[in-house]
Amino acid sequence: MIKRRGVLSCWMGALIAFISIDASGVSNLPTALSVPGGVAILDVPGEPSKPPVVTFEGNRVMVVPNGQGWRAIVGIPLAREPGTAKIEIRSGNATLTQGFTIEGKAYATQRLKVAPKHVDLSPDNAARVAEEQPRIREAVGTFSTLLPSTLRLESPVRGPRSSSFGLRRVFNNQPRNPHSGMDIAAPVGTPVYAPAPGKVIEVGDFFFNGKSVFIDHGQGLVTLYCHLSDIGVTPGAEVKTGEKIGEVGATGRVTGPHLHWGVALNRAFVDPALFLDLPSAPASTGRASGAP
Repeated sequence: MIKRRGVLSCWMGALIAFISIDASGVSNLPTALSVPGGVAILDVPGEPSKPPVVTFEGNRVMVVPNGQGWRAIVGIPLAREPGTAKIEIRSGNATLTQGFTIEGKAYATQRLKVAPKHVDLSPDNAARVAEEQPRIREAVGTFSTLLPSTLRLESPVRGPRSSSFGLRRVFNNQPRNPHSGMDIAAPVGTPVYAPAPGKVIEVGDFFFNGKSVFIDHGQGLVTLYCHLSDIGVTPGAEVKTGEKIGEVGATGRVTGPHLHWGVALNRAFVDPALFLDLPSAPASTGRASGAP
């Protein structure tokens, strides 16, 4: 049963990976994992010929066809507390809410000693970061109406993970935000490829992220590639799966060369591993990773 605005529904839908839907929509969904930093996949009501407008905590959510109905693909922020949650569904003249549950997940903690310059910001650097943040937030918050052709992504670089998503990092005894992407270790100059078709919406050389590329894949799915040594695309470019977009580097605030790969869904950075067909191998030894 689904109730109207302000009342949680008493049921939830959660579906697992590799579910195909009709040929007019998206196939190969991500793995459903309803935890902070995960993805909830919910069947939602709506008119057969027109998708409903779904939002989660104020942000527009991807909606894909599901036979004669619809399915919402909801990104859950890492900072979101476990517990009850709800999406809002607008279909025709009706506004409904549908409840679901966010389970808890314990992410690992890493304690590192690094040079003070990697922890403390000078006034000039703090001002630069403040100036760059609106550009980054705007890119991550992009919502275009085009449906992605797939929600299964290819790894942009082959290599071991040097830092996994959600890692709680403490630098010089100072806690930092959890790691919001996947770090993949690779030598400087290693090609970085687009994991799915999309449109380049932003490139830049940022204080923390270094040389970076943002790609919009549609319906709030945005991918981010950081610390590049070279950027091979420009804003507005349409890219295909496997097309080179840059090269691995060590630009920005890092302790060594690697690719930081971020996947955002309805403005929330979620675990890229949930979207992978062939996950990167886990690191077997300590390798360079992103600085705070």
